Amino acid sequence: MNMQAMLKQAQNLQKEMMKSQEAITNMTFNAENGLVKVTMKGNKKLEKVEISKDSPLETDDIEMLEDMVLVAVNDALNQIDKVTEEKMGKYTKGLPGLF
Repeated sequence: MNMQAMLKQAQNLQKEMMKSQEAITNMTFNAENGLVKVTMKGNKKLEKVEISKDSPLETDDIEMLEDMVLVAVNDALNQIDKVTEEKMGKYTKGLPGLF
């Protein structure tokens, strides 16, 4: 296989990887454990936290706690993304879509 054919194959693979990543990013994932249900997008951003009204907390407390968990989780995920980019970026410069 010549170098030009290998490069074309690598470009096609990169396009397919980007399509797959975009599809995952647009997906919605739900998880539930009885009293808590979360909704997260494929880009790892928490969209919604629901605490069952059957919990022993007051309704106003539940809504406030849901918001606080949502903000805290997304902040932690953003911190992970930042550190990942700082640490891994040196390896992936010029290779879009890896991190």
